[in-house]
Amino acid sequence: MTDLLPIDAATWAAPHFVSPWWLLALAVLPALAWYHHRRAGRGALTYSRLPAPVREGSGATTALRLHLPFYCRLAALALLVVAAARPQVGYAWEESVTEGIDIQVVLDTSASMVVEDLPPASRLSVAKDVLSRFIAGRQGDRIGLTVFSGTAVTRSPLTTDRGMLIQLLESLEVSRRRNGTAIGVGLASAAARLKDSEAESRVIVLVTDGVNNTGSIDPSSAAAICDGLGIRVYTVGIGSEGEGIGLVRILNQRTGRYEVKRQRITARFDEDLLRRIAGRTGGAFFHATDAGSLERIFAQIDELETTEMEVKRYVRYEESFQPLAWSALVLLLLPLGAAALRLTAEP
Repeated sequence: MTDLLPIDAATWAAPHFVSPWWLLALAVLPALAWYHHRRAGRGALTYSRLPAPVREGSGATTALRLHLPFYCRLAALALLVVAAARPQVGYAWEESVTEGIDIQVVLDTSASMVVEDLPPASRLSVAKDVLSRFIAGRQGDRIGLTVFSGTAVTRSPLTTDRGMLIQLLESLEVSRRRNGTAIGVGLASAAARLKDSEAESRVIVLVTDGVNNTGSIDPSSAAAICDGLGIRVYTVGIGSEGEGIGLVRILNQRTGRYEVKRQRITARFDEDLLRRIAGRTGGAFFHATDAGSLERIFAQIDELETTEMEVKRYVRYEESFQPLAWSALVLLLLPLGAAALRLTAEP
């Protein structure tokens, strides 16, 4: 799967001259100025051709008016030389060509995920937080989301819309549907989402805290399916075995309403099963006992499943000699206008 993703917005590119050799002509301008003033100092007999108001002005004003036509033409010549060099300005932008990875996240939402043994929150809350950062950092990849308890539900197919996917993830709660932990069904459901993928690398990240105790597909068969499809599975066991305290919604028989209460929950953790699933598919098993270790685990998965990225830079130039040419024309006409107003005299 190849994607084109913008990296930066368009930025101004450095100025560029198509014919920079014309700029060498600018070296003649100081010589012309020197010759102009040297010639003005020659001659035994001189007479002024300036209008009377100019002759009566101060020395500095008179000198300015005497030399104004020449310097206007000199500046016009300079602008025409720069225009002949064809200056161009433009803007540049970059695109990344990526060979993306297709990743289906499979998250356990069974009742035991409310156990609060991963400070500062429950297993599910910590898992959602870490997964959100993991998804946000996978630029160029398509990621989907499958949740499971006693059955499996695809909350999102493969997508590059990370914002939408993170919102879906953050809205997850412990399932109130069929109770149990159907690891095999969740794994098989994710494999079904990846089987038609054309990505060079297809990955499932399975996050669970329990033992497979229900479902029509056993985890070993689901692992065999993934292996046959060339899908690599990373399994993440979260929490620890034994009793834990968690917030549970309990139906009050008297009022008919659900109430949230703290309750002891017994959790069993099948590490051997998760190791076998990962080993069968060429993935790896990880065990998270706190929020920090879960963060490090997903950082490792992020490094193991790197996305190739090639950055291409594009630059578009536009001709910008026109303002220089128009300014040169104005400077050429300026002495004629000054002479018409009797501010200077033209030969």
